[in-house]
Amino acid sequence: MKKPRVRFAPSPTGALHIGGVRTALYNYLLAKKHGGDFILRIEDTDQTRYVPGAEDYIVEALQWLGLQPDEGPGIGGDYGPYRQSERKALYQKYAQQLLDNGNAYYAFDTPEELDAQREADATFKYDGSRRMNMRNSLSMSEAEAGQLIQDGTPKVIRLKVPADEQVTFQDLVRGEVTFDSNELDDKVLVKADGMPTYHMANIIDDHLMKITHVIRGEEWLSSTAHHVLLYRAFGWEDSMPHFSHLPLILKPAPESYLNKNTIPVLAERLAAEFKRKHAELPATFLDKSAQAILQVLQDKKNLSAQVKPKDKDKEDKAALKAFLRDALFGKLSKRDGDRLGFPVFPLSWKGETPEDSFIGFREYGFLPTATLNFLALLGWNPGTEQEIFPMADLIEAFSLERVNKSGTRFDIDKAKWFNQQYVLHSDAESLTEIVQPMLAAHGHQPEMAFLHRFIELMKERVVTLDEFWSGGYYFFQKPDSYEEKMVKKRWQVDRADVFHRLVEELKGLHTFSASAIEENVNAFIEKEGLKFGEVLPMLRIGVTGTMKGPAIYEVMEVLGVNESTDRLSTAFKHFNTMI
Repeated sequence: MKKPRVRFAPSPTGALHIGGVRTALYNYLLAKKHGGDFILRIEDTDQTRYVPGAEDYIVEALQWLGLQPDEGPGIGGDYGPYRQSERKALYQKYAQQLLDNGNAYYAFDTPEELDAQREADATFKYDGSRRMNMRNSLSMSEAEAGQLIQDGTPKVIRLKVPADEQVTFQDLVRGEVTFDSNELDDKVLVKADGMPTYHMANIIDDHLMKITHVIRGEEWLSSTAHHVLLYRAFGWEDSMPHFSHLPLILKPAPESYLNKNTIPVLAERLAAEFKRKHAELPATFLDKSAQAILQVLQDKKNLSAQVKPKDKDKEDKAALKAFLRDALFGKLSKRDGDRLGFPVFPLSWKGETPEDSFIGFREYGFLPTATLNFLALLGWNPGTEQEIFPMADLIEAFSLERVNKSGTRFDIDKAKWFNQQYVLHSDAESLTEIVQPMLAAHGHQPEMAFLHRFIELMKERVVTLDEFWSGGYYFFQKPDSYEEKMVKKRWQVDRADVFHRLVEELKGLHTFSASAIEENVNAFIEKEGLKFGEVLPMLRIGVTGTMKGPAIYEVMEVLGVNESTDRLSTAFKHFNTMI
């Protein structure tokens, strides 16, 4: 393969969905495997949907993941500018070229006129069979069209799709793909405000930036026929890039998350969302929607049948079914994370409302390396049993030929497994820069040696990074509560003196190591005629407040003799008050 030039071209219309991150990753992997260039291009031609802060979010997400572009905004390169809004004058030149060679035309139809056509005919499409009945430079005289242009009449430029042609291209994922030109509409290339549409701008930019491979989501497959026609219209077909359309990332299978604990919560969330989305429906129906949704979710074996539309469905019931189909099946959406409690964005995003604000993989507690490994296998099959792929291995193994055609289900449990593996195999030094700020946020700044010992003990029990604190907070502060059920089961007030003698023995150890503590406790248990089940749970709860966590002797060694014995003395006195 010759040196590839690939581009990741997101629109700054909000937070970057995890599907977009996968697209960026596959582009990056192909470029790096073959010594090519990975380019970031911001496609901001749709200024009506521009969201302030979205471009910065995209850049920060790529930085967190380590997907550093070789060219792009703020980076530079020989093919800039890399924001489409800064290339507007350039597009006008090429639009005029299409007008001059007869492959495009002016259209003067107003939005109201187009809406009227769609209202009169639900199948309306601005295409070769209709264009001569519309208000455009093809259906009117040259003089009439020229006068409208001179008068400043609002107009767009449309692609003139040829009739009776087979538009064929090779997709590196899907093989040969063919479209009938008679099924294609005359896409708008330049809007009334003079800005090009995606279809126009991305073709020109890909050509001028010498892009060799276009790797993007499946949703763009149907637009590729128009793009091929544009390459032909410009005379650039010989240098047209290779296309690869990635499979959809699908929602998790409902049976994977629906159970007696999750169903009531999910039903409430869906009902609230449904009410916001369909406030126009009768209040009586909306009031009953939560119960209706609950009943649907409880019959999880027949979900598909329950949300299948029927001709006899009333408008409100049809709306509810359509909403639930979208919520439970199909493509993974930004709402799914909020509904089901997992991230679908790389970083957290704060929108104008709580409904438009989302938690990210980073804030949820994922390592960027684990996130990338998880995403790489959402649509790509290495052809082996290997699952753990550090970036160097991913680059070496990746190929577009092994990308799947069919959609892949998002599995948050698998994502957590990847994260657990990466945490487990990370050394304490590399985790320090993540854990240290986390502890500082809770008011703790331990010495480095203590921090490293803490990390080594905890990393075997951590799934997401926040669990370093939630599962190990007692390393930094005394427990403020104790597991009452276990204390009541095991603690005997008349043996309190025995446990206080154990504390005194522990204070007298010359070496307060895990092995020395264990040896001393074992000897004490035997001497006092006790059972391990009577003593060890009380030691663990006394020191940490919980039965969960690393081996208690190792915890005590890290805490040291004074802190450990002080906690035990305090706890044993408190246990008497709990019985």
